[in-house]
Amino acid sequence: MAACSNYMPKPRGYFRIDLPEKNYVTFDDANYPYSFEYADIAKIVAQKNELDSFWINVTYPQFDAKIYGSYKKIENNNFRKVSEDARTFVFKHTVKADAITEQPYEDEARKVYGILYEIKGNAASGIQFVLTDSVRNFFRGALYFNVSPNADSIAPVSAFIREDIIRLFDTMRWK
Repeated sequence: MAACSNYMPKPRGYFRIDLPEKNYVTFDDANYPYSFEYADIAKIVAQKNELDSFWINVTYPQFDAKIYGSYKKIENNNFRKVSEDARTFVFKHTVKADAITEQPYEDEARKVYGILYEIKGNAASGIQFVLTDSVRNFFRGALYFNVSPNADSIAPVSAFIREDIIRLFDTMRWK
């Protein structure tokens, strides 16, 4: 009966997530105007419709996560409109976001320019990005998990997939 009387509640914990080893494979479909490398633990799913025939999803079944990738052809001087639409979509998350950081990307040799947006806090999408050659091609991506947003619980997987997004940046090629 005479035990410690200093009770301290334990903080809420989350399940341990074992992150698998991954290798990279190339998505290079002749019907698409771009190619890039993605993790072999993911799957590419085409999202074909009449207007946007080059959209894809990079799905991570193990984590119930998906990178929604949309492609727009730049034509009729619509670069400003397309890029502002993407930026507006990112900043719609300010309602739930604690902060939004922008990391520019530039590879002059491959003509690939972009911005990686990291949305801190319990926003629906923690990572979004755009890649372009600013002349003909515009690719936008957004990472979503099929769970209620809780930045603490999905942080390890989000960081794990962020590595794949950086790899996508480094290997994007326009055709």
